[in-house]
Amino acid sequence: MITAITGIKGSRFRRAAAVSVTAGAVLATGALAAVPAQAVTAPSIVAKGGYVMNNANGKTLYTKAADTKRSTGSTTKIMTAKVVLAQSNLNLDKKVTIQKAYSDYIVSKGASSAHLIVGDKVTVRQLLYGLMLPSGCDAAYALADTYGTGTTRAKRVANFISKMNTAAKNLGLKNTSFDSFDGIGSGKNYSTPRDLTKIASSAMKNATFRTIVKTKSYTAKTITKTGSTRTMGTWTNTNTLLSSYSGTIGVKTGSGNEAGYCLVFAATRNGKTVYGTVLSSTSTTQRATDATKLLNYGFATIG
Repeated sequence: MITAITGIKGSRFRRAAAVSVTAGAVLATGALAAVPAQAVTAPSIVAKGGYVMNNANGKTLYTKAADTKRSTGSTTKIMTAKVVLAQSNLNLDKKVTIQKAYSDYIVSKGASSAHLIVGDKVTVRQLLYGLMLPSGCDAAYALADTYGTGTTRAKRVANFISKMNTAAKNLGLKNTSFDSFDGIGSGKNYSTPRDLTKIASSAMKNATFRTIVKTKSYTAKTITKTGSTRTMGTWTNTNTLLSSYSGTIGVKTGSGNEAGYCLVFAATRNGKTVYGTVLSSTSTTQRATDATKLLNYGFATIG
């Protein structure tokens, strides 16, 4: 116990005594205050847009032009898959015959391909892998043609894209618009880092989607137009974070002249899950570097 000090002059001694009294009181009660943790510095990324959120509660952890509309490239295909998987009574083993229109499309657009062969019968499950791993625009076309409604292919595709926009509205997204099933649009295919992250989080509620987007490679057998069985080439996931960042669980890359290099990503560590997006980075390597910085920051922020 510290007794009162009297008769001593000098401000320096009085300050020291006050500190001693305070320290003694704290020690007596055992209530030693914790020292606040040093704040984590937000990273600098090359991508023009970025967003990170804590998936447990939707809390925003990082933003950089998070609500600026940009071309999204093949990250659009997250919504393509989401719409397919939302179909009632979906049969993933349903066989879809590959049409010449699908291969003609990727040739005319110079688009990424799953190398589907005309006449082959490919299951919907296989098409989803072809959509999400090698980012096949031919697979996207086949799915849109199969799950759109209409008497012609053009009408079916238009209907499918309408379903994509309806799904975006149902998620409350106001800065997202689709005019294509694969990201190759006519100027009205755009979203934002925040919106794409929310689309991915919603899509990941589906177990089939989760399984597909965390798969590093996939090989399938299909039935050819002559009835024989053909082993398709192995599709490799374009999301390099699956190999380079521990805990990665998805979700999709994208690129294009207008879009630059994009990546929607998600990872889980120590029971915590972080989702995010980078749009318009400068290369495949840089988008992965940007995403890695944001994931590290996200996990450091939520502790």
